[in-house]
Amino acid sequence: MTNTTTPDVTIDSRGATCPGPLMDLIGTVKTLDPGTVVELQTTARNSTTDVPEWLEEAGHELLEIEEHDDHWNIYLEVD
Repeated sequence: MTNTTTPDVTIDSRGATCPGPLMDLIGTVKTLDPGTVVELQTTARNSTTDVPEWLEEAGHELLEIEEHDDHWNIYLEVD
């Protein structure tokens, strides 16, 4: 993700166990317009594989996964 890309929506699911972050994401994405950039913050390692799999199935675009010391930020664009 470049410095010029800013998420339109941030979902803070840090501290939630799987499948919580994915469920938070699915619920939010259903309400968003195509082209919306979403940042999902999660401490659940499984989200780094579960979310990309769901995005592919649902037809949304994975932009980037950033790993931090205590969490991951997953960026996607709603299609």
